[in-house]
Amino acid sequence: MTPEEEKVLTAMKSIGKPLRPGDVAVATGIDSKEVSKIIASLKDQGLVDSPKRCYYAPK
Repeated sequence: MTPEEEKVLTAMKSIGKPLRPGDVAVATGIDSKEVSKIIASLKDQGLVDSPKRCYYAPK
């Protein structure tokens, strides 16, 4: 896991509700396009789920 992936996952866990990539970008200070790529990677790794369209939450 990259440091950016860890930062995104930690932010998602601390907020504790499903978030849009833009919300995660604001919370982490990472560009929203980069956050979208990181979330896709985390989803492929099975660490993030999408409970509803365009929202993501840690498993």
